[in-house]
Parts: sequence; C-alpha cells; structure tokens
Amino acid sequence: MMEGMDYLERARRVFDIELQETAAVCSRLDENFSRAVEAIRVAIENRGKVVILGVGKSGHIGEKIAATLTSTGSPAVVLNSLNALHGDLGVVADGDVILALSYSGETEELLAVLPAFVRMGLPILAITGDPGSTLALASAAVLDVKVSQEACPLNLAPTSSSTAMLVLGDALAMTLLEARGFQKEDFARFHPGGSLGRGLLLRVHQIMRPVSELAILSATDTVLDAVRAMTTHRAGAAVIVTADGKLEGIFTHGDFSRHFPETPDIGPRNVGDFMTRNPIAIPGDKLAAEVLQILEQHRIDDLVVINAANEPIGLVDSQDLTRLKIL
Repeated sequence: MMEGMDYLERARRVFDIELQETAAVCSRLDENFSRAVEAIRVAIENRGKVVILGVGKSGHIGEKIAATLTSTGSPAVVLNSLNALHGDLGVVADGDVILALSYSGETEELLAVLPAFVRMGLPILAITGDPGSTLALASAAVLDVKVSQEACPLNLAPTSSSTAMLVLGDALAMTLLEARGFQKEDFARFHPGGSLGRGLLLRVHQIMRPVSELAILSATDTVLDAVRAMTTHRAGAAVIVTADGKLEGIFTHGDFSRHFPETPDIGPRNVGDFMTRNPIAIPGDKLAAEVLQILEQHRIDDLVVINAANEPIGLVDSQDLTRLKIL
C-alpha cells in the first residue's frame, strides 16, 4: 500500500464520480430516447431484431446490452464492425434496427459499415458522447452519454462513459419490456434453467409436500400429540383443522420453543391454545415464485397450501426450496 493512500477513499471517489455522471446523462434524456424505444419496438413487433455494434469497451458494453435485450424478449445480436465488411453483414435483415455505440462517434471501423445500413434503409440509433459526430449525424436518434470526467484518475480509461452507456442500455431494455407488456411468464420462457426459471415456471402444488405427508391435528389434540406427529412426518409444523377439515391454525417447533420456558407443562395442553390461528396460506395453483415472496415478507419457514374450500392440501417448507434449487 502506497504511503498516504486510502483505498476506501479512492473507491468511494470512483462511485461518486460515476453516479454523478450517470445522473447528468439521465437529466439530458429527451425525445431521442422515446424515438429509439419506438424504433426498436416496431422492429421487434415486425419480427426484426436489434443489431448492436461497438469497438473496444463500447463493444463489451454492447454485448451486455444485447444479452439484456434478448433475455427480456427483444432479440438482439452483436455484429463485429470489422467482420461485417467481410461477409458478416449477412446477419442483418430487412426490418432490423441498428444500435451503434461509440463515445467519440468517430470510430473508423464502425463508420466504415454505416453506408451499408443506409443503403438497406435501416434506422440507425446512436449512443455517443458527441451529438455532433459523424455517427450522430447519420442516425435517426442520438442518445447523448457525454461525461465531464472519467472516474479514472488519469481521465483516460473509459469508466464513467462506459457506465453511462451500460445504464442507458438497461433503460432502453426495461422501457421496452414495459412497452411490450413483457410478463413474468414470458421471462421464465427465456430462463428455464436455474432457480429463477424454476421459480417462475413451477406451480405451488408441484413443489409442496402432499397432504399424506402432513402432520394434521385438531385444536383439541395435545401439544405432545403435535410434537409426535411432526417427528413422525419429519415436518417442522403441524397443520390444525376444524371438524369439517378447514384450515384453522398451524403449530411449529418454533411455537413450542417459545412457549415452553413459560409453560413447562405444555405437553398435555391443547395445541389449539398455542397455535397460530388463521395462518398465512397460499393456493396450490399460484407460482412457486410467490412462495419466496411470502416467506421473506412474513419471515416464516412453513407455508400451508390450500384449495378453494380452504382445506389444506399440502405444505411448503423453506428447506424444500433449497433442495429443489428454487431458493
């Protein structure tokens, strides 16, 4: 560590600069942004795609923007500017829209391919730090990402400028998502793998423990009966029902632990005296992702699953979510 250098101070300075510069770019958003969103929306609705170009750091940012657009229902591809002049233009089709990234707006490799897009009659959208650049003048919409300083202490390495491009790309993708009515179910179709996809595709009845594996008792059964039933079923909770089978309450190992110090003779007492009445429950046809939200919001570990008649049909234990790779 260099004498007198405070690493944390330097790190916070980078955050401060990039946040300030990104906020400045946000303040300059205008109708060009709306035109860009509409151009992409029309292209996608007509089965076109977004073709993204960039060189160097802009190219890396372009790859991330393409990935975000594609994963949220707006197909996008990255076109290498150099290779485009040697056959890769074949990936571009009528109805596509071009999104070109160049902070200077004068990147030679990128400018060299622009005439081909003009001849094809494709709309060009520019993300640049110079609204008066060659790229900007050739574009139908110009998204200005000019920054007053990079976070680099030498003011050389693209930092604030590349971050501004990245955030602007996210803004395009998220605005398009809403404009096109993209929903959770659509997102799940593009993310079938991993916990996110499973949580969005699976229904609660597909992940719950079935009623045959539940510890089900009545309120007049004893706490000892409940503990024995939970042990037998290897469950962390006992579901309490009325005489006609409706959900009445839930009693958990946590309830037992909380009441035992003050009521050491809890064993022979009625479990109804210690249960949680009218517990939070979820219908079996809901998305598994909603289970996660409920467990986190109410800080509980067990969630009763019910049918339309308020009868228990299963139970979701938070430990099951880990096993199913949903949590």
